[in-house]
Amino acid sequence: MKVLLVFAHPEPRSLNGALRDVAIRELETQGHEVRVSDLYADGWKAEVDRADFPSWQPEARFLPAGASKKAFSTNTLTEDVKAEIDKLLWADTLILQFPLWWYAMPAILKGWADRVYAYGFAYGVGEHSDKRWGDRFGEGTLAGKRAMLIVTTGGWEEHYSARGVNGPIDDLLFPINHGILYYPGYDVLPPFVVYRVDRFGEADFEPVAERLRERMRTLETIRPIPYRQQNGGDYHIPSMQLRPELGDPGATGFALHEDRAGAKSVTPRSTLRDVA
Repeated sequence: MKVLLVFAHPEPRSLNGALRDVAIRELETQGHEVRVSDLYADGWKAEVDRADFPSWQPEARFLPAGASKKAFSTNTLTEDVKAEIDKLLWADTLILQFPLWWYAMPAILKGWADRVYAYGFAYGVGEHSDKRWGDRFGEGTLAGKRAMLIVTTGGWEEHYSARGVNGPIDDLLFPINHGILYYPGYDVLPPFVVYRVDRFGEADFEPVAERLRERMRTLETIRPIPYRQQNGGDYHIPSMQLRPELGDPGATGFALHEDRAGAKSVTPRSTLRDVA
């Protein structure tokens, strides 16, 4: 298996850096080929601007989506973006690793997605009609590949529980798991989350490292989160509303977009997510 790990932490000697090394060593021990995009070390440019699209006319009003579409179709994206797209096409599995900062990924990683997910590559793909609304949410350029998150946070696991003050961790990560990974077609694996990292001592590291090794050993076999496929019949098109007979009556929120009833053989996510 070919694995791309996109790493977003400014300090290589951090806990994130140590966990990255554990993951890479275990993957290579299992015979997998690993490439790493270290965004801070590489000096990744996070913001989208005119410099990303040299073929866009200087006097024209800047339209990021239109510029992205033109640049992708004419192969005039910048070399750093093209290199990352090539890595995504090469990899069977994508891992995004980052600390949770202010309830989201670091800006440099969001900027990686903003720039690399070009129009015509990650979105704007497929037929739009009264029967299909593009190849997305379960279909798309990256369908058939796997993806997952490795996330660290200073908060306690209880703080990110269903009744915790921070909100459920699955809800906080939904925009990434569903909106960035599932959107272009990835099968999204349950995240590996490590809590209370600001209080970590040497004795805390090895148990977490061993759980991460086990996750890397099961990367090819663990069942994905059972997100509903957009064009699979669960949603009205073009309103993209979930059919009223699906999900718990009166329920709202992100969990509606998981087909838990149709995935009875899937182990509950609470038992799949690795925690410290």
